[in-house]
Amino acid sequence: MTTTTGSSELLIRSELWSTELKEVLQDQLFGMQFVDTLVDFPDGNTFTVPSVGEAQVDDYVEDTDATYRPLDTGEWQFSIDEYLQSGTYITRKNEQDMYYMNQLVSGFVPKQERAIMKHVEATIFEKPEAILGASANSNYVINGADHRFAGSGTGGVMGLSDFAYAKYALKKANVPDTNMVAVVSPEVEVTLNTLSNLTNVSNNPRWEGIVDSNIATGMKFLYNIYGFDVYISNYLPDVTDSALPTSALGGTVAADTAVDFSSTAGKANYFFSAAPDVSPWKMAWRQPPVVDSEWNKDKQRTEFLTTARYGVKLYRPENMVSCVVSGSNF
Repeated sequence: MTTTTGSSELLIRSELWSTELKEVLQDQLFGMQFVDTLVDFPDGNTFTVPSVGEAQVDDYVEDTDATYRPLDTGEWQFSIDEYLQSGTYITRKNEQDMYYMNQLVSGFVPKQERAIMKHVEATIFEKPEAILGASANSNYVINGADHRFAGSGTGGVMGLSDFAYAKYALKKANVPDTNMVAVVSPEVEVTLNTLSNLTNVSNNPRWEGIVDSNIATGMKFLYNIYGFDVYISNYLPDVTDSALPTSALGGTVAADTAVDFSSTAGKANYFFSAAPDVSPWKMAWRQPPVVDSEWNKDKQRTEFLTTARYGVKLYRPENMVSCVVSGSNF
């Protein structure tokens, strides 16, 4: 048989397929490490914590009746209000015909659990802004210090002075200055990475370690600014109304002029202490992610379903400062 140039082309594969599947890149989730997870919530769907205030002092005049004052009391509640599901399936025909079947099916459960935990991460970071920014231009003042304010730079850009003020606000609220944490958006990271007094290693050595306590995937933080270890998150909530700069900073924005974030959405960035027993959040799992799978004879497919129930809420507003910055921030 004579092989011609034309017929030899039939022996060349015009397209090759990989033996592996390309996975989507995933960011790291770390919010759970800062949350106080309750274990004494065995049933029901609402949890109540009573609170009691401080005693007061009065001047005493000799030989007169003493003054008696009741302690202020209150209560804090949160509910199991999140019921989530993530489901997918593969048909019997696909099981028979699909080359990548084993790789695909082995990823169903991890991907479903990841989807639920992304929801948990976003919900954790939504809760502070929902309370501190419940009304437009809210500064949420505690002990005379603003716990919510716009970035002090032009258009609401965050600067180093915002870190300093956040520490001051937490101090005024009697928050311990240990395990201080700042969670900022990638937009803020760009600004911080270009500040010469931060990038100069001799002034502020970069911390190169990996934080692995209570973090499933590991999470690097960049550097320490005014006592805050800085983390970067893609799950901080958007702010679409307006916020006032704090009057204590001055800066390039007048303290009585609100920064409008309705056209270019802002981002809430958080400062708090992660010291033991003062966690800003409380959370409870009624049902951690649980996987069920079954064969559906009517649709001739195997179905995989992951469900979870939980609740989370801001517990200590005094241990939370929100700095709202421009969505571009640069």
